[in-house]
Amino acid sequence: MAEARIDKWLWAVRVFKTRTIAAEACKKGRVSINGSQVKPARMVKPGDVIQVKKSPITYSFKVLQAIEKRVGAKIVSEFMENVTTPDQYELLEMSKISGFVGRAKGTGRPTKKDRRDLDDFFTPEYLDDLEFDFDLDEEDEEEEDK
Repeated sequence: MAEARIDKWLWAVRVFKTRTIAAEACKKGRVSINGSQVKPARMVKPGDVIQVKKSPITYSFKVLQAIEKRVGAKIVSEFMENVTTPDQYELLEMSKISGFVGRAKGTGRPTKKDRRDLDDFFTPEYLDDLEFDFDLDEEDEEEEDK
């Protein structure tokens, strides 16, 4: 039966951009096989279910074939099956909708556009409709002076 290292397999089926990133994810406990966390050297075989935590969701993949050489994106489906549950994709959509409200740590200062979007988001709509007449205040002050 063919087997492959988990870090090489994740890189080969294009879950991660580089093998180094795949190995790092394994070391940080973001990758598990059949529910148990793994090291980068762990071997995978057909039938294994791999969970990969990429914030904010956990992707699940079923190994159809073990490979260690990177393949084109068009034939990845021959080597793995995406078995991620629909509720995980709902989580992803929800995070995209509310994306800029909770800025990720280390992303730096908001741009002007980000700040304006935040101001629009937090400014109550009823304040936009009100037009203040400051002339009334001046007339009241004049009456008090008399």
